[in-house]
Amino acid sequence: MQHALPAVPAALIEQLRAVVGETGVLTGEEVAARYPGYFMDRIAADAIVRPRTTEEVSAVLQLCNAAGQPVVVQGGMSGWVRATQTKAGEIALSLERMADIEEIDTVNRTATVQAGVILDTLETALAEHGLTFPLDLGGRGSCQLGGNASTNAGGMRVIRYGMMREQVLGIETVLADGRVISSLNQMIKNNAGYDLKQLFIGSEGTLGVITRLVLRLRERPTSSNTAIVCASDFSQIVDLLRFVDQGLGGLLSAFELIDNNFYNVNTGAGKHAGPLASDKPYYAIIEMLGSQQDRDSELFETVLGEAGERGYFDDAVLARSETQREQIWNIREDLEHVVREFQPFYAFDVSLPVGRMQDYIAAVTEKLKGRWPDGKIAFLGHMGDGNLHIAIGAGGEDDRHGVEACVYEPLRPIGGSISAEHGIGLEKKPWLDVSRSADERKLMKDIKQLLDPGNILNPGKILDLHP
Repeated sequence: MQHALPAVPAALIEQLRAVVGETGVLTGEEVAARYPGYFMDRIAADAIVRPRTTEEVSAVLQLCNAAGQPVVVQGGMSGWVRATQTKAGEIALSLERMADIEEIDTVNRTATVQAGVILDTLETALAEHGLTFPLDLGGRGSCQLGGNASTNAGGMRVIRYGMMREQVLGIETVLADGRVISSLNQMIKNNAGYDLKQLFIGSEGTLGVITRLVLRLRERPTSSNTAIVCASDFSQIVDLLRFVDQGLGGLLSAFELIDNNFYNVNTGAGKHAGPLASDKPYYAIIEMLGSQQDRDSELFETVLGEAGERGYFDDAVLARSETQREQIWNIREDLEHVVREFQPFYAFDVSLPVGRMQDYIAAVTEKLKGRWPDGKIAFLGHMGDGNLHIAIGAGGEDDRHGVEACVYEPLRPIGGSISAEHGIGLEKKPWLDVSRSADERKLMKDIKQLLDPGNILNPGKILDLHP
């Protein structure tokens, strides 16, 4: 149970203004007007503080720590687990004004950026250098790189490039008491003691505020091949994944699962054109990124042809243009129709071994339909790295716990994770014991106590510091 907090003292607000400037602090109606109609995280902070430099972040946290003032770090506000939700009596710390790309090192293939840089902005800047930062997710146009790191973002290309954790070489972090830990390593290999950055990546702003990052860049792909296939049995999709991964020689960049329910919600009259018949149980989008279009297209078609001959899918459509490629991906990425048609809408993000997916899908569907026979459910996600997303429309607003139990309890016996890439925040905190043992949770609390003994950083998110 969350208790009401006292209002942020006016004297502290004035001290913060002295640090970040008059326009660096928003209060009153300025706070309320920031995210009108925003449905993911409730924004009810007494103030939003917007520093421009690491030094200002440090000074802000020193003041707040001394006053015992709770601070919630905010980035692009594209998360799904209420990790940036604020309430009255809290301060939101927005890094939106720390948005400089400080250096693009084309020799070492690294980028040094401030935490407020938007993912798509960096990618646009890298294009002229023939480089890419290959993190790719639906919120690319609004999510900030500091937030990507603090939530250990995943997305479409994890099967090839890994999570955000694998793509960050160094970070600068400000601790709760204002100490600046600058570990802006630029090397892929550095085994000089503990890798401290990993403490803060994925910590959702509960251990420190990430202010700057050194990111590993890759050569920009110059060829693209995309296909969508359909199958009658899940085992076909499992066999297809291994076959194309091996056959494409390390160039497989995405393997996305879509079930029949999701495919039919997003295709048809007034929606996206369905390139394949709508009666198959499973669909998969396969993408290969390479460097020579003619050679890569030939390899892609050869591998898919052999997969078809082996019966790993029933039918396939290959994109012959960028427009067709976008049409295929729109079926996967557009959530407008499912959010509108699945009410009340619940979204889940879980991870489990690929070999367990078919039984898990069946178990969740059986549990949900057993309680809400008219409930709607659809599965999709990054199957190539064991990540399923689940969309559910069932029950009422008071049935959230029951719906969540249908999704999370089947993960317990198979060692699955309640969060593949979205984090814990407030949304998944009650279910953390499904995926983390008592000893693990205790160690998490010990680390939090060590780095933030005053519990001012994003308090109550992920876990409660005190029983």
